[in-house]
Amino acid sequence: MKDGNKSMNAEVIAVYPNKVKISVDDLSKFVSTDEQVEKLKVGSYLEISDDDNHKLIAIIESYSIVIDEKKPSERSYIIEANPLGIIEENEFSRGGDFLTIPPTKVLPAKYEDINAIFNSRIKEKERFCFSKLAQNKKIETPVNGNRFFNKHFAIVGSTGSGKSHTVAKILQEAISKKEGQYEGLNNSHIVLFDIHGEYKDAFPECNYVEASNLTLPYWLLNEAELEELFLDTGDRNNYNQSSILRRTIIENKQKHNPGEKIHFGTPTKFDITEVYNCLYNFQNETTDYRDNLCIKIENEEKQCSKIEEKYLHFFKKQYTFEPRKTSKIKGGIYADGTLDKFIDRFENKIFKKRLNFLFGDGSRDSSFEDTMKQFVGYKIDNSSSDQNITIIDLGGVPFEVLSITVSLITRILFEFGFYYKKYFDGKEIICETPLLLVYEEAHKYVPKSELAKFRASKNAIERVAKEGRKYGVTLGIISQRPSEISETIFSQCNTFLAMRLTNPDDQNYVRRLMPDSMGNMTDTLPALKTGEALLIGESIEIPCIVKIDECDEYKPSSNDIKYIEIWQEQWKDVDFTKIVEEWKK
Repeated sequence: MKDGNKSMNAEVIAVYPNKVKISVDDLSKFVSTDEQVEKLKVGSYLEISDDDNHKLIAIIESYSIVIDEKKPSERSYIIEANPLGIIEENEFSRGGDFLTIPPTKVLPAKYEDINAIFNSRIKEKERFCFSKLAQNKKIETPVNGNRFFNKHFAIVGSTGSGKSHTVAKILQEAISKKEGQYEGLNNSHIVLFDIHGEYKDAFPECNYVEASNLTLPYWLLNEAELEELFLDTGDRNNYNQSSILRRTIIENKQKHNPGEKIHFGTPTKFDITEVYNCLYNFQNETTDYRDNLCIKIENEEKQCSKIEEKYLHFFKKQYTFEPRKTSKIKGGIYADGTLDKFIDRFENKIFKKRLNFLFGDGSRDSSFEDTMKQFVGYKIDNSSSDQNITIIDLGGVPFEVLSITVSLITRILFEFGFYYKKYFDGKEIICETPLLLVYEEAHKYVPKSELAKFRASKNAIERVAKEGRKYGVTLGIISQRPSEISETIFSQCNTFLAMRLTNPDDQNYVRRLMPDSMGNMTDTLPALKTGEALLIGESIEIPCIVKIDECDEYKPSSNDIKYIEIWQEQWKDVDFTKIVEEWKK
């Protein structure tokens, strides 16, 4: 090839709307003289230019060998590359139409040019870095921290791809980043829903909340959560059960909050034991055959003037009623067996030891303020201290109430952000305590499913996804199955870290997120190494393959069990009694 009197080893031979084809005479000579740039391979960067002031940067997509049929010993090399953008005066910008008609000079991109792609346009105050370029570990790949955190992000990858380590590294960076020199905590507020108990080791100083010390007042449950918790959607008597549950709770709330405007979902205190007493009494009551307000209690007759008086009497305790021996005594309205399964289910829930965090005395008596503080990281008393990150270990929460637990905590935190911004000392202000809610194994809370058992958590998290940004509450979604997560959630995420994915449905889901010109980058997803990820979204200048930095000191306890090594050890005894005792709790 000739360019005037100068010999060219590589030149552009074809230009397409989203691709450049380059012919190389001798691939062994087409190398960078910059010692900071690694050898060329698929994914490496090229510069295409006619002068030193304007450079088009392209990324190698593929290469092939062309053999001359007449001279089989002679061959040339064809490289196909995707244009990324223009570097002008050492600053990178996406897109651009600077591409002259061939032939055009092609060289391996220099270190300073590759570095400019990721670092030239980001302000130091907005810079947030947790990874380096997989093709060149010397080049940091910072994201715009504001866009990364305030527009929701997602981290997806198969088991063993390094998700937990990535989450830990990102959050460790967030809680340690400071502007200026000051002692103590920065102003980050993070709540991590940890379903497998992996993250305590990564944050030894965290505010650690588990079923044994969690306080989650049942009286904060809303209408949907109360019905999901106590009602069976498949029961043919569901309507009657819903009606008596609503009326009983409303009456009990009015008893404990006289003068207030009350409805079923009002977040105000009531006594769940009194509600149970009342339901039990309705299930078994007998009355005068002419008057439903005349209650036939054993050795006693209670005449009520109105139905509200009957509720107040039934709240006091569980009564023994006169049997229906004569025609003058009849069963109450609900004493026909239609409440039997409902009452059994209600009793099993509120007296179950493993649900003590929800129905115990501590939850009943807890204040709204202390409930909020335990999640946002503020100290409740002298025995605790402020912490940036709260880890909620859901491992001890029974699956039957997992969705409701996640729903209630999420809703409390969203409404905290909502009211904090809307009214503070009577003035509307910008949120001063932005919250990040991180959901590990998110497909367990917000799956593509219409089943009732997922309804509460889906509604709560989807609301944060759609509205949370305005109130300083954003999401971090972590999952090994992105194709199984609610599309409403993922459609609101603006930055994705896609680690190794082996399932074709998950790969296709990520592929749809990529610009058309860079869709082939997703072909690398099955082959990514542990700790590598495809970083996509508004917070990064261009999609790229990155290597997540190692956690400096503390790491999550997510290592795989070393089966063959443990199996080779001597036989170990198991204390089945203790296991069964724990199982029965």
